[in-house]
Amino acid sequence: MDSWVRFSAQSQAKERVFRAAQYTCTLLGYSLQKGGAGVELLKTVKQLEAHMSLTRKLMRLGNSAEAVEAAKRAVHLSDSVLRLCLTVAHLNRAMYFACDNVLWAGKAGLLPNLDQEKWSLRSFRYYLFALILNLTRDAYEIRLLMEREARSSHGGSKATWNSSPPSPLENGALPYPQSSSSLPPAALSLLSQRLSRQFQLLVTVLRSNPPLLLDLLKNTCDVFIPLDRLGIYPSGQGFVGACGLASSVLSILTIVHPWLKLKP
Repeated sequence: MDSWVRFSAQSQAKERVFRAAQYTCTLLGYSLQKGGAGVELLKTVKQLEAHMSLTRKLMRLGNSAEAVEAAKRAVHLSDSVLRLCLTVAHLNRAMYFACDNVLWAGKAGLLPNLDQEKWSLRSFRYYLFALILNLTRDAYEIRLLMEREARSSHGGSKATWNSSPPSPLENGALPYPQSSSSLPPAALSLLSQRLSRQFQLLVTVLRSNPPLLLDLLKNTCDVFIPLDRLGIYPSGQGFVGACGLASSVLSILTIVHPWLKLKP
């Protein structure tokens, strides 16, 4: 009950619920269209999706200020890579919300002459850049944790490592300049072992860090939305709806259980 009270008290949580409903309508509309549903039913679902989108835009009024404050906090991070990624990502989120607010004013009739298509594309560009930076941050943190895990596991078998010289593949270098298809079986075996160890490290790191895993999954799902809207990677209404719904559910989880939210 305490989790639900905390969840309901946050406007961000309510916006996430409307977002999940919006992309559910997107996915439902795609399924109905594929199933040959009637025109009136499809029109009703489209209108409901549009109302959900407009409600979300209203609930995001003023979010630019929160994003700017988050950017100010990120400036003081000690890690230079995290500082750059998070600060620029928050600033892009601020611009995305600002464009979204202008777009809401146009849809609400306050700016009747607004070029809504232009402002929509502009907001999605800022949104895409923010997501790319967030994914870069996730990849950077995964790399750091994998290196830490590798040092920890190597430390446990230090005597074994000291007794034999490392192979060129352990250092990330191939002993031959040829392509992988022309490598001898021994080198291919070493390469396969190294890739297997890297994959095991990745799985270990993600399993032991649920906030990082959820953030990576959420950002990966979200990135397909602006890619589709901008025409960079058209993936279709059904896929966009599924990605939007999945990322919304993951966002709701991080609000209901704050320990799942990646920090900083």
